[in-house]
Amino acid sequence: MRERILIIEDDASICYFLHEFLQAEGYQVACAMDGEQGIALIRNETYDIVLTDLRLPKADGLEVLKEIKNNGSNSIGIVMTGFGSIDTAVQAMKLGAFDYITKPVDVKELRITLNRALEHRRLQRENFLLRRQLKDKYQFKNLLGNSEEMLKVFRIIEKIADTDSTILIFGESGTGKELVARSIHYNSERKDKPFVPVNCGAIPENLLESELFGHEKGAFTGASKTRIGRFEKANGGTIFLDEVGDMSAILQTKILRVLQEREFERVGGQRTIKVDVRVIAATHRDLEEEITKGNFREDLYYRLNVIPVKIPPLRARKSDIPILIKHFLKNLSKKKGHLVEGISNKAMEILINYHWPGNVRELENLIERLVILNGKGVIEKEDLPAAITRLSPKEDNTNVTLPETGIDLNTTVNQLEKELIIQALDKSNWVKNKAAKLLHLKRTTLVEKMKKNNISREAISSS
Repeated sequence: MRERILIIEDDASICYFLHEFLQAEGYQVACAMDGEQGIALIRNETYDIVLTDLRLPKADGLEVLKEIKNNGSNSIGIVMTGFGSIDTAVQAMKLGAFDYITKPVDVKELRITLNRALEHRRLQRENFLLRRQLKDKYQFKNLLGNSEEMLKVFRIIEKIADTDSTILIFGESGTGKELVARSIHYNSERKDKPFVPVNCGAIPENLLESELFGHEKGAFTGASKTRIGRFEKANGGTIFLDEVGDMSAILQTKILRVLQEREFERVGGQRTIKVDVRVIAATHRDLEEEITKGNFREDLYYRLNVIPVKIPPLRARKSDIPILIKHFLKNLSKKKGHLVEGISNKAMEILINYHWPGNVRELENLIERLVILNGKGVIEKEDLPAAITRLSPKEDNTNVTLPETGIDLNTTVNQLEKELIIQALDKSNWVKNKAAKLLHLKRTTLVEKMKKNNISREAISSS
């Protein structure tokens, strides 16, 4: 489609000249001879660019710009002015004009200005579409699940999204903490401002301070130029501090100051920088236990934990597993170009009863693998990895019947012990203290048995 331009100019000869020139350039052109007529056209028609003189009868160019701004028009305003009216042109820029050109109009200058304005408009549209797509993607309805555990989460985040309260999200790795944080941001008044995630556990401690707060040129070896940190990038929006429980004591102190004062200095800098950010933090750790151990500041914990949101592990909401599987199958089949028809009842039953130590992320990765390897047809039990089918409760023959030929008692007991240890580790996300409690063992005893049976996360995953 050709771009539409409205010319508002009371000099008939200039209006005719611009009309002919712009038509020859390939634009659709309309003309108005005074400000009042131009405003009426803006209210009733859609234009990409409004090219207006500043001095007009009935309503001047500044009133035209105010109309563009106040009625929500996406038109870009460009003003034309004589050399004696530059001050007024500057005023027009403050009212939202994209640029101004001086009279008599130089067609080369006009062509360049129009191209810049249309490129600006194109970027505006792309940004608008991107923001809308992000908002659609992170709508609450796209947080999948109808279990009571997830419905509680949905009710909480719906209440807190449009506030500025600090939020602390608890949940095991892979439960979707960042997805929840993004959903909160894109449903808040800050949705048009940046969402800046930082994985505090993935960045080395000596680099994390610079990553968060930025640094000045020469602050340390290799700092060849000034760098803006994540807090500055998030100004006006939301910063997401993932795995905040992995942060060092020194950085915890600096984060506490930002939460209290909303200010900081870059590494190697003296100037205090103020920011307006909403902080959403997340952790897989038990921070109260970390406080007891002296690993986490109690005052920071209370600053972060204004509104806690607890994401349940996948094994605690098994009724959501079929919903998630169907969602991943549909999306990944389309993305990978594979025609996977579905999943058999037996395979679904095994996946529902698996403990999912890696939670939703592990499930999504598994479905992606099955879609790629299966190619088409229905995913059957035989397509599932042995590590999953072996640990399915339906497959665990813990009630052994003695056969007529007898059994090797030691071998059977050892195998049963190994299976129960693996199940306990899976249920506790491989936290040995928790697994030992499930088995009513001391942690040291559990570690000895794991060594004896060659049990490790790596060994199980590769089997």
